[in-house]
Amino acid sequence: MAQTVRFRLDAPAEAELEGLRAQVRAAGIAVPADRPTVTFAAAAQIPAAARAALADELRVLTLPTLWLATLGTVAGRDDELVAAAVVDAELLAVHAAVHDALAGRVRSPFAAYLPGTWLPHCVLATERPAEAFAALHPMHPVRARVVGVELADTRTGTAEPIVT
Repeated sequence: MAQTVRFRLDAPAEAELEGLRAQVRAAGIAVPADRPTVTFAAAAQIPAAARAALADELRVLTLPTLWLATLGTVAGRDDELVAAAVVDAELLAVHAAVHDALAGRVRSPFAAYLPGTWLPHCVLATERPAEAFAALHPMHPVRARVVGVELADTRTGTAEPIVT
């Protein structure tokens, strides 16, 4: 169980990603129930002080536009198919700023989301990734503007805005 910092995507990108999920669902493959987002950080607990520091940091940053362009899998999560983002200096700088704001303020950060190990992505399928890949290939890149940042709690299924 965790709390995650998720970047919300603009409506056109969300619709495109939901369309991809619908293709996967039509092939009889399970897809995530929640809205398409990109997770930038995760920890066992992200307390109020960490959220406040993160909000302060995000207010002075320009949130990036993502190009979700590659179908693939993420290490340690072999049952998922994801749309991975093209990684550039701007995206890495925002990711580093998120982690700088959270450093020393969260309990049990998840290593897979730390700088140097993180792969920005949106989950498209939660089972049978090879079949999901076949259903979606070739995938056209999805241009996704970040329109907000939220803290999601996997225990409760709730999300609260950090920056809108």
